[in-house]
Amino acid sequence: MGRPRTPLLDRERIALTALRLVSEQGEFSVPQIARALGVQTGSVYHHVDGRAGVVELVRELVCDRIAGEALALEPWDRALEEWARSYRAAFAAHPRAIPLLMTTPVRAPRVLAQYERAVGVLLAAGFTRRTVMPLLTALENLVLGSALDLAAPEAMWEPTPDTPLLADALAAVGPNRADAAFDLGLAAFLTDARTLLAADRPA
Repeated sequence: MGRPRTPLLDRERIALTALRLVSEQGEFSVPQIARALGVQTGSVYHHVDGRAGVVELVRELVCDRIAGEALALEPWDRALEEWARSYRAAFAAHPRAIPLLMTTPVRAPRVLAQYERAVGVLLAAGFTRRTVMPLLTALENLVLGSALDLAAPEAMWEPTPDTPLLADALAAVGPNRADAAFDLGLAAFLTDARTLLAADRPA
């Protein structure tokens, strides 16, 4: 028998199509994926566990660009900084996926494995169990907010003659406002984390 005219349906093609739809319109539906791939909707469901399963495929596709190996660096704060920068870059490439992925529970095994490693890094550094998740959540908020900021128009403010201070401040920061803001926020986060670690350690 000859080869089929189109490649067989698989999870990777489903994920790539869903991510393309999200990048174009901020959302997707399983029937839209099926139409884009030229198959019946039921055929997609043979490969994924409903819409939630597609969301997790998209999550893995985006998060595969995060450098999980950064979490092996020493010391812990260097590992966390490099991981955060890689995390930001991965989501900045697909900013319209952020609302979708951050409002659904994380179930993708490869993504959970990265969080497991991050928790391990913080515990090994000496942070208490009660502080680990607030720290990771705060870092994630910073990273994802900055990823959205990178996708925003360069001129997010339009000063008027009545706002000369704002105009001067914008002129002073130049074209790298989003990067400067992220660097400042990340430095502040790490400084506070170091302070918290020192307070958690027994005297």
